[in-house]
Amino acid sequence: MKLTVDLGPNSYPIHIENGILAKTGELVSEVFSGKKIMIVSDDNVFPLYGEIITKALSDSGFECHSFVLPHGEPTKSFQSLPKIYEALLNAKLTRSDLLIALGGGVIGDLAGFAASSYLRGIKFVQIPTSLLAQVDSSVGGKVAVDLPQGKNLVGAFYHPKAVIIDPDVLNTLPDHFISDGMGEVIKYGCIKDKELFELLCRHTSFDDLKPKLTQIIARCVDIKRIVVEADQFDLGERILLNFGHTLAHTIEQHFNYERESHGEAVGIGMYQITKIAEEKGLTTSGCAEQIKKALEIYKLPDNSNLPIDVLTDAISLDKKNLNNHLNVVLLHDIGDSYVYPTDVSFFDGAGIDITENKKTGSISFIFPDRSCFLFSVKLIHNASWHMQFHHFPLSL
Repeated sequence: MKLTVDLGPNSYPIHIENGILAKTGELVSEVFSGKKIMIVSDDNVFPLYGEIITKALSDSGFECHSFVLPHGEPTKSFQSLPKIYEALLNAKLTRSDLLIALGGGVIGDLAGFAASSYLRGIKFVQIPTSLLAQVDSSVGGKVAVDLPQGKNLVGAFYHPKAVIIDPDVLNTLPDHFISDGMGEVIKYGCIKDKELFELLCRHTSFDDLKPKLTQIIARCVDIKRIVVEADQFDLGERILLNFGHTLAHTIEQHFNYERESHGEAVGIGMYQITKIAEEKGLTTSGCAEQIKKALEIYKLPDNSNLPIDVLTDAISLDKKNLNNHLNVVLLHDIGDSYVYPTDVSFFDGAGIDITENKKTGSISFIFPDRSCFLFSVKLIHNASWHMQFHHFPLSL
């Protein structure tokens, strides 16, 4: 399958096909007539797919070089950029050469930003190897690195010359990363496609869904293609793609990108912001529970147990916070999203929620001021009962 992101001079093809990695040389030749190529990857992905891609490119007459970084979100930092620049310089890549980002969202964002800034910009191609990168981050031209203060705070709009998606590579992806990607898949159903959302909810697990995976990847990519064509620079409709991300990025940052993955954090963000919106009468009642059901099917969390004041401090630095005005993405209903202009006070004043923690034997009551009253009962050694009461700010 081939889709095209139509952006005039910045247009590019998206190829989606099982086993397509073997055709990498042929597909790159369609968009690049130079000689040298640098493959930037990580130490999980390159041992699996570096050889097949290098061979395909070499067989097509390209001179290939590679640079491998440690896997994980901490790699997506300013400290990694000089290492990539040095590798490009050592290989003597010029502005007429090409960089290939082979990996998940971290490598795609980081290598794409390196391509956008090296020699004021060289061509690059995305070959995403995670579900999250295939359905979302490889398409649209957003490239970035993280800062200690937040995620993706330094970056650019810099489109690839092509995106090559091979669903077969997901067969080597650990279950954790499959769940991670499903967070973004669920997001697309929430914001633009009720039928996709209902399809996801009719299945019982990712394994049950797997026969339809190529179709689902293509649908998510097509939704993003349409949105990006209408709003290349994130000034209007493209903001809808940020559903769940206002809270997600703050959760990721709080734990230094070491606890919740991006897709897990997006899942939490979608559920929690929809629950708040329902309480404010801004979203049809029942949407939050539908999202929670979808998250449960694909083994995604719906809360982070963080006090809301911790998150709102970070939200003030979010890219979507402009002149103290925050654009949050909400749902009218599943499949129908909109942008709601507000500020950080949006996260104040929701209703009561009651949650039972079966591991600790505690019950928490969440009140309209977004504080939480925790009641716990424990049986201790001498068979007497110990009761505790705690009151603290709400966790999301």
